[in-house]
Amino acid sequence: MDPNAAGNPELIQLLNEEKQRAMVNEAVAKLTSACWDKCITGTPGSKFSSGESSCLSNCALRYMDMSMLIMKRFQSMQ
Repeated sequence: MDPNAAGNPELIQLLNEEKQRAMVNEAVAKLTSACWDKCITGTPGSKFSSGESSCLSNCALRYMDMSMLIMKRFQSMQ
């Protein structure tokens, strides 16, 4: 971190918020990629089939559940 930022709480808060935003964007990108590869096996039409929609929903929920479980585990280790 920039040594000049240490005395500026607003800058520190802004940097933390940007870091969190980047982490959320990365998680969404990973979730999208993983679930798309798993659930969409052909060329999608204008709408997802009921099976694809259900698969995407379940995949996203499981991905978020596992992410939360891993995050809690790392927090408990600290």
